This record gives sequence, C-alpha cells and structure tokens, in this order.
Amino acid sequence: MTSLEMENPTEVMNNELVPVDTQPDEPMNSDMQIDNLETQIINTQTPVNNIEAQPMRRRKKKSIVWEHFTIETVGAGTRRACCNQCKQSFAYSTGSKVAGTSHLKRHIAKGTCPVVMRNQEKNQLTPCSAPSKTGTYSDTPKRRYRTASIPYFAFDPDRCRHEIARMIIMHDYPLHIVEHPGFVAFVHNLQPRFDMVSFNTVQGDCVGTYLREKQNIQKLFEGMPGRICLSLDLWSSCQTMGYMFVTGQFIDSDWKMHHKLLNVIMEPYPDSDTCFSHSVAACLSDWSMDGRLFSVAINQSLNDAAVDNLRALLSVKNPLVLNGQLLVGNCLARSLSSIVLDALTSVQEIVNKVRDSVKYVKTSDSREEKFLELKQQLQVPSAKSLDIDDQTQWNTTYEMLLAALELKEVFSCLDTSDPDYKDALSMEDWKQIETLCTYLKPLFDTANLLTTPTMPTTNTFFHEAWKIQLELARAGASDDPVTSSLTKLMQENFDKYWRSCCFVLAVAVVMDPRFKMKLVEFSFSKIYGEEAASYVKIVNEGIHELFLEYVALPLPLTLTYAEEANGMTIESEDHQGIGLSSNGLGLADFDVYIMESASQQSRSELDQYLEESLLPRVHEFDVIGWWKLNKVKYPTLSRMACDVLSIPVCTVPSASVFDTRRKEMDSYRCSLRPETVEALICAKNWLHSAAVDTALSPVKMEVPI
Repeated sequence: MTSLEMENPTEVMNNELVPVDTQPDEPMNSDMQIDNLETQIINTQTPVNNIEAQPMRRRKKKSIVWEHFTIETVGAGTRRACCNQCKQSFAYSTGSKVAGTSHLKRHIAKGTCPVVMRNQEKNQLTPCSAPSKTGTYSDTPKRRYRTASIPYFAFDPDRCRHEIARMIIMHDYPLHIVEHPGFVAFVHNLQPRFDMVSFNTVQGDCVGTYLREKQNIQKLFEGMPGRICLSLDLWSSCQTMGYMFVTGQFIDSDWKMHHKLLNVIMEPYPDSDTCFSHSVAACLSDWSMDGRLFSVAINQSLNDAAVDNLRALLSVKNPLVLNGQLLVGNCLARSLSSIVLDALTSVQEIVNKVRDSVKYVKTSDSREEKFLELKQQLQVPSAKSLDIDDQTQWNTTYEMLLAALELKEVFSCLDTSDPDYKDALSMEDWKQIETLCTYLKPLFDTANLLTTPTMPTTNTFFHEAWKIQLELARAGASDDPVTSSLTKLMQENFDKYWRSCCFVLAVAVVMDPRFKMKLVEFSFSKIYGEEAASYVKIVNEGIHELFLEYVALPLPLTLTYAEEANGMTIESEDHQGIGLSSNGLGLADFDVYIMESASQQSRSELDQYLEESLLPRVHEFDVIGWWKLNKVKYPTLSRMACDVLSIPVCTVPSASVFDTRRKEMDSYRCSLRPETVEALICAKNWLHSAAVDTALSPVKMEVPI
C-alpha cells in the first residue's frame, strides 16, 4: 500500500470510491452498517490508480442520535459514545464489532438522561422533543425514530394522584393502601420521583373525584323534562347502623333512561319509623329536587307508622300523585328471592340430597369421570354440567337442581354401580324436584331481566308479573297434592307483591302503544274472572285521574319552558300597562273557561291515544323512543308516559338480584366517615355507568300517521 493510500483511505459504496474526511475536529458520525463497512475498508488494500491525491470526506451519518453523542477513542480498536449532555459513556465499537445505536436512542428518547429530563421540565416542552447541538430542545424532532417506542411523557405528580384515587374508587381498594409497604415500594420503583400521598390526602382526592362526577349528574337533572323516581335499599352493618342506598331513575332531555346511585346515607336507627322518610328528605335536599319526585320503591315491608311518615313528607314537599298510590312499592328482586327461599325451604331435605349427590360427583376426579362415562353409555342428551351451588345466590341452586334433574338417570345408575354413593333420590323425590323447577323457571326468567345492562322499562314487568300470578294461582288449585302443596305458599307470597304493585304495572303497560288497556282487560279476565271488570275500571279511572293532574301542572319543568313562561309574564305585564286588566274587564270567568276548555281538550288527548289501534308487536321495541317521536302529537301524555315508564321495580343493583341475604356494609367502610363512604360508593357507580351508559335500542318501526 502506498503512502498516499495510507494517508487517504476511502470508502467503497456501490462500487464507487467515496472520499473520507479525516479532520479530527469533526465527529465521526456513522450508523452500524457504515461502521462495519469502514472497518473493512481500513483493513483492506484498495488500489487507487489514476486517482489524484486530494482530501477525501467521510460519508455523513444520518441517525439523529449523533446530534447528542460524540464518539471517543478510549483504547486500541475501542471506541465509546459520550452523551453531550450528561457526559455518560456508552459502548460503541470494539475492533470490528459495533454495538449499534438503540441503547443511545433510549437514553435520549425515553428520559433516562437526567439533563434531558431537567431541561424538559424546566422549559415545559412537548414530549418526545430532542436536544439540539446547542444544548436546547426543539418542539418537533427533526426526524422520527424508526424503532417503535413508547413516547416520553413529562412526569405529572398531580395526574398520578388522580389516577390513584380513581384506582381506589373503581376497585374498592382500602384508602390505607397508600400506606402499605408493598404498594409504596412498588410505586417508588416505578417512579422514584413520586412522593407517595398520605391517607388524608388520598381521602381528599377521592372526595374531589366524587364532587367532579356529581356535577355531571346535576347537569342531567337540569335538563330533565319530567320527574324522578327513587328506590331505597337498606343495608345492615356490624355496628347495628344502617346505610340507605338511594337510587334515582329518570329520563333525560334526550329521552334516554338513567339509573344512578344518588346517595348512601348512614342511618343510626335503621329500625325506626322515620328511617326511610329521613333518607328521602336528605336526598331531595341534597339534589334540590323538591317537587320533582314521582314515586318511591322500597325493599322491605313497612309498618303503618313508617308509611304514614313517608307519605306525609312527600305530601308536603311534592304533589301527592294519585293519593300516594305510586309512592310506595315493593322490590321485585327481593320479593322473588323471598318466594324462592320459601319454596326451597319447604323441600329442604330433598334439595340437600341433590346438593350432596352433586358434591359427591364433583369432589373426586375419578367419580366425575365415571359419572360422565355412565352418561355417555346411557346416551343422556343433556348438555348441562353439574356444579355445586352457592347458597347465597338462589339462581345457582336452581341451575344445580335443573342440571341434576336432566341427569337423574345417571344418578340412578350410579346408585347401583357405586356402593359408596349413599345419597340416591327416590322417584318421588325427583318428581318434587321437577315440580319445583317448573314453577321456579318463570321467577328465574323474570329475575334475569333485572340483570340486563339496559334496564327494561316498567311496562315490561307487567307481562312477567301477571303470568306468574296466573300460573301460581292455577298450580295452587291443582288436584295434584304435590303440586298444590309446593306452590300454595309461593302463590300466597307472590299475591302480596301483585296486590301492592299491580296498579303501577298496569298503568305502565297502558303507556305501551302495542297493548294499552287491551292487555289489562285480557290479563285481568284470566286472573279475576267475573270480577275483572271492577279491577279494569280501577286502572282506567286511575290513569285518567293521573292524566288530569298532568293537565293541571304548569309547563314542563325545563329551563326552556321556564324562559318561555317568563316571556309570557313580561308580555302580560305590558298589556296591563295599557290598561287591559283582567279584573277590570271582568275576564276572570273567561280565564276559568279557557282552563276548562284546555282540560277537556287535553282529556281527549288520552282518549284519542286509547282509541287508536294497537301497534304491531315487534320483538325489539323502544317504547320511550316511540313517545319521543310522538311528543308533538301527545304533548301532555308523553310527559306522563316519561314518568310512568321510569318507575323502578327493583331497588338492588343487577349483581344483587339473586341474593338470598341482605347486604351488609363491611367493617372497614364502617370505620370511615359517612361522607367518605358515600363519595367512594357513588363515584364508583358513576364512573362505571359513564363507560356504559344506559341507552335503549332504536325504534324499529314506523310511527303511524
């Protein structure tokens, strides 16, 4: 190799000679591929015939990391990349092996470099910004990195506190989790710069989240065209105090149904006659809803004094709709659970045999395998699998009995083939289980409706209730002693629910244009026989009386109507200024005449609706959506339908529909302040419902002209 070749090495790119700059004052910028090629060129003798001796330039490196690093030679054949900001040194090349640039990109892009992080926070620049050659940072990097990486976000301690509060609320974690050593260590290793909050601080953050979410609920109330219906669910506690869960169900200005937990009120004397009325008064005051309450549903029977206190309170603060007939009702879920428990108790010995038989099979892999072999040999068509029930959830007991009933032939063979099996049921036992499952099925199907994500409107449950009432009444009068003895108690218990809620459910189904009064007449004729006409008359008169109350009400309780009313007042004052005094001109009688005429005209609105033909029955029908589309045709009746269809039939959340035991507040929450308990539980309900809002399906039919 000549001296010229030794002094001016060249790079070979695409069979061309690329000059290489050997100026020591310029950094040697290159990617991994270029460095490998450079090493090969230096160690290879390349002929340079017919090339003039001239300065050669090294190929420009393109990676953005070389704006922040300088390559330094630290030994024979060893070079390292030095960060221009923090001066940390990183491996780059050893002999012919080049380390690459990925670790250098992470150092800058992901915030490992302490100088970059300090400058980022000091200058408050956007995430992912990269430092320039002068030591400052531009808002937009010159070039996006080719490697997929998570963008760098500036550390925000306030955001971290907010997310910890949401985590505690959403997952029912104890507030003291911020003091647990394991959690504190986890957060410290995740982000050393975050100062863990104290118990008092996170308690305040959770209450702050609750207050922010409460403002969103209040905005819904401001535009609510109708009234609100409340349901009360009383929880017990280990401290003999009660916690009243007050839930509101209403239709907003967009005609969408909402089901929101409004308050969790600690009641020191849950057995007192004023417990329920106190909770209602507290809720109305907290949400400023005096005069806007339509109905109340409770989860237990009240004595006469408690009912009188509740109605007295409501008569003072709210218009007493239909003399209180819509103000107090029973919880459908609680009623069904009570009926099922009574039925299971009446055949408890047989139910225990089934449970022990299922337990015998499921607690041993060999016995379960043998059971499945017998099922296959007998060719039993059942697709159900055996599961041990949870006695706190009656639906699991029903499903266990139903599965065992379909597999009774297998259990009979197991009795003869397995001498250790001692819990065999007789044919009479299986007959009672079959009868029990037959009459538990409608209760199970009805309860399942209460667990759907979108709560059905009130009219839906009239169909379910009258069918249950009819079936149990027929079973109770059956000539079969097994059927009559088993269902008589069920029929008596459900009859109590039917008598207390029949009127409300009937009024709701009249608001369904597919049925109106026709279904009431049909179902009552099946249940009451010759006495049906008197019960139909009660519903017909009640719905007309309720409609007259809506006619007497002022304009709808919305801001828009209020502004219109104010405008009309101003206009009338202007006319009075001209001298058109109603008293002076003797127009008081005329005002009465106008009100009576409007009342008669409004009455015809209800009569017109009832006289029109029924709509076709489709599977998916949004009754609220239908009234929204017909609110111009039926302005007063649509307001009444809006309130009637939002009457709750259940006081418990969907997860508690099948509970066999009353809910009890845990000891930890009982140790917190009542305001904190309310904030944690209500905020969780609102955050969950915000993700999946209660919206009904669109109307799938044409509106009749």
